[in-house]
Amino acid sequence: MPFLSGTTVQQLTPQKSWLAFLYSVPIGVLGGLMGLGGAEYRLPVLVAVLKYTPHQAVQLNLAVSLITILVSLPIRAVALSLTPILPILPIIFSLIAGAVITAFYGATLAKRLSSRQLAQTIMVLLVAIGVALVVEAFLPQLSSGWLAADSNWRIPTGIVFGLGIGLVSSLLGVAGGEVIIPTLIFAFGVDIKTAGTASLMISLPTVATGLVRYAAQGAFQDRRPLVETVMPMGIGSMMGALIGGLLVGIVSTSLLKLMLGIILVGSALKIFHHSK
Repeated sequence: MPFLSGTTVQQLTPQKSWLAFLYSVPIGVLGGLMGLGGAEYRLPVLVAVLKYTPHQAVQLNLAVSLITILVSLPIRAVALSLTPILPILPIIFSLIAGAVITAFYGATLAKRLSSRQLAQTIMVLLVAIGVALVVEAFLPQLSSGWLAADSNWRIPTGIVFGLGIGLVSSLLGVAGGEVIIPTLIFAFGVDIKTAGTASLMISLPTVATGLVRYAAQGAFQDRRPLVETVMPMGIGSMMGALIGGLLVGIVSTSLLKLMLGIILVGSALKIFHHSK
């Protein structure tokens, strides 16, 4: 099937488009508020509500994530000062270096996993990170980071973590913020609001790499999912990201950690329920 061909307006499903839009707005708010692409909660919607297969959902999820990141990043740059980002730029670049490498190869590996394996992988990941963040919300004084600021291991560790982040991003169709933010908080002692902005910076090249790889393998040849799902979800995500980005400066750090943790665990349970 040639790229973006063979679909007429009559073939589109307005109900699916409206559902995609309505679900994406609150997800976009959460994404803009926390520095996520929102993909960790959008994936269950694509599978359980919009009835895509997990493999289709991964590809579409990645496309919407890119749109959300492109909107959220400049909004956060305006709402929050970028000054706290400067000291951790070496860490950001090390994470990007590792993530881009595995994001390229993760798309190929995704084809070899069954739908159930994909669901189980993201379920375990989100539950573990979600529980850790909920605990951290009540014990903020423990978040000094595993690695000291003067440690020579910070850059190599960033690259290693980046390899895992890129793999998760391309395998599951997520921006990777659900892994990046806890990594920055727990490993490097970055506060959650700065981690949210840094997460978007790291996710942008990671998601773009995964999308290019999927496209090269023949994804997105049918334009109907792009028109009836990615487009309305992208619009809803942009609206939500705008609202979330404007709210980020007034929401407490502990509340953000608690919200993120609960959302991640909830997303994992939804995916697990659907995979059964």
